Amino acid sequence: MRYAFTMIELIFVIVILGILAAVAIPKLSATRNDALIASMSQSIATAAMEIATYAVANGEIEDDLSTMSNAIEMLVVRNDAVLDVPNRAVDLRMGTVPDCITIQVISAGTDENLTVLYGAGGDNLCDSLHDVFDLRAYPLTLKGATVVH
Repeated sequence: MRYAFTMIELIFVIVILGILAAVAIPKLSATRNDALIASMSQSIATAAMEIATYAVANGEIEDDLSTMSNAIEMLVVRNDAVLDVPNRAVDLRMGTVPDCITIQVISAGTDENLTVLYGAGGDNLCDSLHDVFDLRAYPLTLKGATVVH
């Protein structure tokens, strides 16, 4: 009587485990990317609402957007965003694209609007973020004739 596995049985088990791993690993990687994209999309929406709330509550808009938004401040700390204080903007990094999305306060006369713009793209993560994030809600009017404090 034998109580051991044959070499063929062991090879079949290893081949089956290899096939399962080949199928599972890309799925796990895609799930991680989906989480990164969802997190960045939520951070952008949160930052926009924080800036709008700050502008309405204080009646003014700062040049440094990170002082108006904790979400932007955290993105800058994590090196996922770069402030552009002279232009009242912040460039958000996604994947290998340093300016995947830009959040900017634009002044036109007495009106000030918060805009969110798509950057260059060209990276799978950045392009996916462009597909997920909806720009139809922007620009947001922060200050001007239509806003009463």
